Amino acid sequence: MTSQEELKKQTGYKSVDDYVSSGMVVGLGTGSTAYYAVERLGQKLKSGELKDIVAIPTSIRTKEQAESLGIPLVTLDTHSKLDVAIDGADNVDPGFNLVKGGGGALLREKMVELAADKFIVIVDESKLCGGLGPTFPIPVEITPFCHEHTIRTIAALPSCGGCKAVLRMGSSSNNKVDGDEIAVTDNGNYIVDLHFAEAIKNVPKMAADLKALCGVVDHGLFCGMTTAVLCAGADGVTVTAPEKKNKAEKIVKNMAFLSAAVGLLAVSTMIIRKR
Repeated sequence: MTSQEELKKQTGYKSVDDYVSSGMVVGLGTGSTAYYAVERLGQKLKSGELKDIVAIPTSIRTKEQAESLGIPLVTLDTHSKLDVAIDGADNVDPGFNLVKGGGGALLREKMVELAADKFIVIVDESKLCGGLGPTFPIPVEITPFCHEHTIRTIAALPSCGGCKAVLRMGSSSNNKVDGDEIAVTDNGNYIVDLHFAEAIKNVPKMAADLKALCGVVDHGLFCGMTTAVLCAGADGVTVTAPEKKNKAEKIVKNMAFLSAAVGLLAVSTMIIRKR
């Protein structure tokens, strides 16, 4: 049986092999799966298979890994438009909504990935879920100023109904309590993790409500951003995309419409003949 670490490596490597070409500006994600995409990019630059690449890291630890591999780095200040961004996700629902930020880099990840023409999500099948919320808490980055007030305000949102808001303690790079101090992000902010017993009813609504709150910097709900999901499982890596799904739905709808139109035409013809 393929180990979870090997699955992560498969998707990370394939994402670079399939979506990165010479001359691109590439966004580098953060986390245990994105690690392998960064590793693969470094390999292909070293071998000369890829050239004239510059990359934008989404965290300090990704920056350090990229530098150790000799990947040329820039920032959004000099390159506001990216060709592609590659990153993992903590959860992916059937509508291609994501939970990200388990590793504490959600703000920088979202800034970089929103600036990319393509956002490629790399996961193993354990990250797929029927609905966001119960299987992984939703991280929200908040300002340290009056953070307890902000946490209460978040928990009181109707769209966040039923959540238990927990301030992240210890390291910001995971949502486990591994220290006595409040976790601090690369941006100097705090993170509150929202735990749900049931699936979130309206993910885009919750995302909009959280973003509108004063004191909230950003949140780990990534809605409408995904270009493709590369998912590794026992049968290899599968690729799914919202566009393909939408096109398939349109084809089905068009076929249904044509079928109804043909049926209506047949009925009309029979009526005319009877007359």
